[in-house]
Formats: sequence, structure tokens, C-alpha cells
Amino acid sequence: DKAKMFPHIQRCCFHTPFKLQKLTGPRLLLYGKNKTTWSSLSLQLQRNMCPLSRPPSLNPASVYATKLQAFHTSPPFFKKKTPRESETKDSGILQRSMKSLKDSPKPALYLSLAGLIPFVSVPLLMATQGTYHPELAFAQITYGAITVSFLGGKRWGFALPENSPAKPDWLNLANSTVPPLLAWQALLFKDATCGAIMLVMALGIALHYDLSLLPTYPRWFKVLRVVGTVVMVLSLLATAALKTISEEQLNNSRN
Repeated sequence: DKAKMFPHIQRCCFHTPFKLQKLTGPRLLLYGKNKTTWSSLSLQLQRNMCPLSRPPSLNPASVYATKLQAFHTSPPFFKKKTPRESETKDSGILQRSMKSLKDSPKPALYLSLAGLIPFVSVPLLMATQGTYHPELAFAQITYGAITVSFLGGKRWGFALPENSPAKPDWLNLANSTVPPLLAWQALLFKDATCGAIMLVMALGIALHYDLSLLPTYPRWFKVLRVVGTVVMVLSLLATAALKTISEEQLNNSRN
């Protein structure tokens, strides 16, 4: 029965006759020692064998169409941030910043907040009285120039000690002179608006130095610097806006 069944299987599965070689013990050892002989044997078997007949339903076109359909019907998964996640992240940053601000030393916190009073009081006084005072605007610019010079010079005090993480190199010491030079230039302008804009630039540069070039500052100091810079910049811009409004009202009254 086996002899009759083998030719039938051979006709169904292979187009060419398949030859089986009887390997004796010595020849089998020879094939195991010689890897090239094994590769040649496998190559010979591949040449003599013919692939199984493919069912008519699985032609190349149908297989390609199935793969293409599967490719288009499988949507990619991209993780998008929902509004709740972004709001939670922003609130987390704000909470950490406020916590760092509360953890700051009390003398540094109170003195920094008290130093913002001359900035805020000038536009508030002008807005309540409804008039623009050039003397107050010049006093604000002068105080701003002193503050910017202090913010630039404190880097020398941070870099000069021997155990300081910042080195007294050209980067730290020379950059600390840039804000005072801009503050001095702000005092030379006759127009208070130009002086205010120059001070805003100097405050931005000083804040960039403290946040980027010297990352060894504690977190509470960085948060305190950001809050103080925002308040000073808004106060200077408010004074400049009041000056512009006062000049427009004066021109309209003359016309």
C-alpha cells in the first residue's frame, strides 16, 4: 500500500521526480563534518523540489489587495493631549512655582516685593489722578536703572567665592556689565518712552542670564526673578502708555 501511495503523492505535489538517497553511517558522518556538502545537498533538494501548487483562490492580485486593505484599515494610534491633561499640567507647574515662592527665605521674599513698590506706585498714582507727571516717570526710570545695575552686579558676588559653582570667567563677569550699560543708556534718553523700552530690554537680558547661563541658582530665586521682572516690565509699559494717552489728549484739546 505504501508503494502504491507514494507515486500518487508524488504526482499531486511535485512536477519532477524526487530522489531519496540512502545515507549510510560513514556517509552521514562525512556530511556532518563537511558543511559545504550539506549546503550542496540542500541546494540540490531545492532544485529537485517544486513548490506546492497554490490554490486558485489565493492568486497574487487577491493577496496584494488583502494586504493593501489591511494596511488602510489599520489606523495609527497617536497619543494626543486632551484639554484636561494640558490644564492639569499647567496647573501643576503653577502650583510648583507658588510652592517654590513660598519656600524662599522670608528676607529675600519681603525685600524683593518691597522693591517693586516704586515701580507699581508711579502708574497707579498717575492713573488715579488722571494726569501724567514727567518727574515721576523719570524717577521710575532712574530707579529701574539702579535695579538693573544691581541685577547685573550680583553675578560678580555669585562667581567670585572659591566654592562657587560659577567660575569668574569672561562669560560670567563680562555679561554682568551688559545690563548696567543698557541702564545707563536709558538715562540718556530725553523721551521717557525710549528709556522705558531700553529698561525692558535690560530686564529681559538680565532674566535670561539668571535662568539660562547660571542654572545653579535655587528654584525659589528663579521664580522670584520671573515674578519681579514681569511686574517691573508691566509697570514701565503702563507708564509709557499713560504718557502716550496724555499726549493724545493734549493734542486733541489743542485742535
